[in-house]
Amino acid sequence: MNPWTVVENEWDPHRANYFETLFTVGNGRLGTRGSLEERHTGSLPGTFLAGVYDAFDAPVVDLVNAPDWLVTEVFADGTRLDTESATVLGHRRELDLRRGVLARETKFALPDGARFVLRTERFASMADRDLCCLRVRVTALDRTASVTIRSGIDGHRRNLERLPAYPEGTEFGYDRKWDKWALSTHLRSTGTGFVDGVGTLECRTIDSGIDLAYALRVELSGIPERRVEQRGHESITVESEFALAPGETVGVDKFVGIATSRDPKAGAAPADRARATVARVADLKQASAANAAAWQRLWSASDCEVVGDDRVAQALRFAVYHLLIAADPDDPTVSIGAKSLSGEGYRGHVFWDTEVMLLPFYLFTQPRAARALLGYRHHTLPGAREVAADNGAPGARFPWESADTGREECPQYTSDGSGRFYTREEELHVTADVAYAVMRYAEVTGDDAYLFTEGAPILFDTARYWVRRCEPEGAALVLRTVMGPDEFHSHVDNNAYTNRLVRWHLEQAAAVHHRMATEQPELLAAHSESLALSATEAEQWLDAARRLRVPVDPDCGLIEQFDGYFDRTVVPITEWDDNGMPRFPAGRDHLTCEDTSLVKQPDVVMLLHLLPEEYSLDTRRQNYAFYEARTLHKSSLSPSIHAIVGLQVGEADAAERYFARSAFVDLDDNQGNTEDGIHIAAAAGTWQAATHGFGGFQATRAGLRFSPVLPSSWERLRFSVCWRGRRVRVDLGHQDARFELIGDGPAETITVWGDPVRVPPNEIVEVRAPQSVVS
Repeated sequence: MNPWTVVENEWDPHRANYFETLFTVGNGRLGTRGSLEERHTGSLPGTFLAGVYDAFDAPVVDLVNAPDWLVTEVFADGTRLDTESATVLGHRRELDLRRGVLARETKFALPDGARFVLRTERFASMADRDLCCLRVRVTALDRTASVTIRSGIDGHRRNLERLPAYPEGTEFGYDRKWDKWALSTHLRSTGTGFVDGVGTLECRTIDSGIDLAYALRVELSGIPERRVEQRGHESITVESEFALAPGETVGVDKFVGIATSRDPKAGAAPADRARATVARVADLKQASAANAAAWQRLWSASDCEVVGDDRVAQALRFAVYHLLIAADPDDPTVSIGAKSLSGEGYRGHVFWDTEVMLLPFYLFTQPRAARALLGYRHHTLPGAREVAADNGAPGARFPWESADTGREECPQYTSDGSGRFYTREEELHVTADVAYAVMRYAEVTGDDAYLFTEGAPILFDTARYWVRRCEPEGAALVLRTVMGPDEFHSHVDNNAYTNRLVRWHLEQAAAVHHRMATEQPELLAAHSESLALSATEAEQWLDAARRLRVPVDPDCGLIEQFDGYFDRTVVPITEWDDNGMPRFPAGRDHLTCEDTSLVKQPDVVMLLHLLPEEYSLDTRRQNYAFYEARTLHKSSLSPSIHAIVGLQVGEADAAERYFARSAFVDLDDNQGNTEDGIHIAAAAGTWQAATHGFGGFQATRAGLRFSPVLPSSWERLRFSVCWRGRRVRVDLGHQDARFELIGDGPAETITVWGDPVRVPPNEIVEVRAPQSVVS
């Protein structure tokens, strides 16, 4: 197995949507699903542009399924070379994770037995995020033939809207299932045409009014008998016809520039910028080399390598690849949805996953991307203020599901309308999660300039919201009618995760206010004026933090997930799937666990993960054991957190099982829904489980700490982390560890297996494990 590639070795229409997700190419600016260029019955193609949302004829905002730049048809003597019109003799696709390139080779046979090979390569350029490239080559193997290649841009795109409620057990085949959905229209054509061989397709989102422009340039390989530029109401196409001799190859190189009116620093009109993008590309060789060089720079900072287990090494690099194509460090107005830019799942909305699960990866490998993701929360702060006002409170409350404006976009019902969601009303902890991310970024990077400018208004305005949202109960404060990360239990009071993180949030906001009063009084005065902060509000935050109750059983030290949780009916977990993950007990599902102690995903355990220094090892051990036995892991972010905390409390075997579940959630499709899009939180959780879990990596106020405990099948674990503006290369083994501090400046003291180690810049320092670890 090559740990740098993911391969499809045969054509199977039942697995096609799964590979469409896996083979997504992107660059943070956009993502394009790995559909066949010619599509097939049951295909679910999609290109998604970060930040391009629309709500026309949809109940909530959708991430728009934008014009398709891949669409290509090849005809040999009048027969379309596709998986249904011709016979597939062989098929192979390979995603090169190192360069972000998807390559394909399919051998077709016509009805008379004549054989043709179709080869393609595609990528979304990391060197120029406005550029996408496709190479198409066709070879005649047996006889002379007429070959036509038709390639262009398809602007007739629709989003999936709602699946009707069918009787239980109803299933549709791969060729019908997407046809059963209602559809939403979000784009209206505003013009198509060609000028000097370059085609342009323009459209506008109907409700949000964003202008999109695609420019198309097609270069031919071979001398055509005919070349025709064609335009339709919602499409542009270049059609080229060739006469092929046996063994001869012809093809096209396709360059597509994409621009929108919402692009940061947009400048010229979208159509002009899109045409300029394709004009500055010399040829595919130059574009490919620039793309490869950009990817090399990304991997040098972000690679997470396991030596000794190629399957795990592949899974980790697959996770990192999808994380790298999900973020755009140049755009602080967009964030990452729960399915990244790889599918329509969750309508492209942004959840707490970004701050809690994804941000650590970017924070320690791509700090510019981390900064941009936090910029999105500052950009949408006005929308968060509207959410708070809608709920009768001052300040700012971030929505459970966010899109372009920062207003609440969470649907109230399931996709078939049969189940009611209460997350939009009650899952308030996302606001504290954002504050946690702000403080974590400032701590790891040392970027006080960010903290005092964009970070402070977020902390202050959200702290103000919490003070109003808390209710008095005697001398204490409580948070009633909330929902914690668990999500199986709604309308609860004093969720431990929420209350504890809110207390932490209030304390941190007051601490930043105090620092600014001393270090940046003029800037604090400016914030106070713009936010209408009174001189006493910081003290109110501290008072609320002191009074806010966090449920704990005084007899045994267990953290009660919420008031009355210990009284819920205990329903034992008795069945597990082939991956060792629990099944729902008979008669239970996502909507029928309210009266039980069953947990969907980490709640208290997540709290132990985020604030490890706040809880003793004994407390973590007790709570992990108690809640692990009750958790069904019905969220893809669950296993990785249990892996990390499990390692902290000595449950190494369970940690390896949970790590595998997270690492292979998409490669093995172990939740059965990879076709909807990548589980990007699981990808980030997998990286965290490898580095923070098996690598024993922690970044604290006191500095970096490493206590590696590698699985027996791993020989070494290698990764890099950014700390206060410099990079540390880490090479961990079972009995030794090596560290290299890159960049000028003083030496750094880190803690390895509990002992301080001085690491001078640009030297490799080797540390031997103590005898207690080796034995």
